[in-house]
Amino acid sequence: MSEDGQAERIEQLIGALRDDNDALRDHAIASLSQVGEGAVGPLIGLMADEDVLIREAATSAIVRIGPSVVDPLIEALRDDEWAIREQAASGLGKLKDPRGVDPLVKALKDKDGAVRTAAVWALERIGDARAVPGLVEALTDHTVREDAARVLKKIGDARAVDALIEGLLGNNWMVRRHAAEALGKIGDARGVSPLIESLKDEDWLVRRNAAESLARLGAKQAIDPLLSLLEDENTMVQETVEGVLASLGWRAKS
Repeated sequence: MSEDGQAERIEQLIGALRDDNDALRDHAIASLSQVGEGAVGPLIGLMADEDVLIREAATSAIVRIGPSVVDPLIEALRDDEWAIREQAASGLGKLKDPRGVDPLVKALKDKDGAVRTAAVWALERIGDARAVPGLVEALTDHTVREDAARVLKKIGDARAVDALIEGLLGNNWMVRRHAAEALGKIGDARGVSPLIESLKDEDWLVRRNAAESLARLGAKQAIDPLLSLLEDENTMVQETVEGVLASLGWRAKS
């Protein structure tokens, strides 16, 4: 196919992305991915469309092209348009290519919250421990700190312990929930005392997660503080603590 012919075909397929018919849109996405690298430039331009469905369709088409689009997407992370940067981050996450880690960590400091959120999500998909320092720093970002805590929990790296302890004792209940769970998963003894303190948290899931993490850490010094939770106002906390106490070797006096 001549260059003019391919350009015309790409234009037609991009036009089909705007169709209301889902099947036609899916066909256009598949066809654009088959066009390959020649479609990347127009598709990246489409990532700035005012319609989020069009932006996401463009990203889907690019991702289907495969690993060859990683470099153009990394370049797109520096675009002036926030929507292009957001979709580029999303695309890199879907590709799960380790080349995207460092650029996505830099994107955690993007001036636009939607881009930072997309970067955290992408780093979650990739799951690379190189992102830990950047995610730890993101715990101070009110826009993404809850998501950052969730990703740190999944990665489970000891470098995040101090920041997670700070989050556990902080004022954001969602961060506290993730931090309480993460500290048990990481298995670092520095988490024991803060987790014991969190058994008094006002949020029931923080209390439950803290109890479970203390069991993972084998923290027998938590037995006495745990006993008071056998009469917790939340029955799920009570049931969890019963199991935790048993795992730590405690038995009720007969």
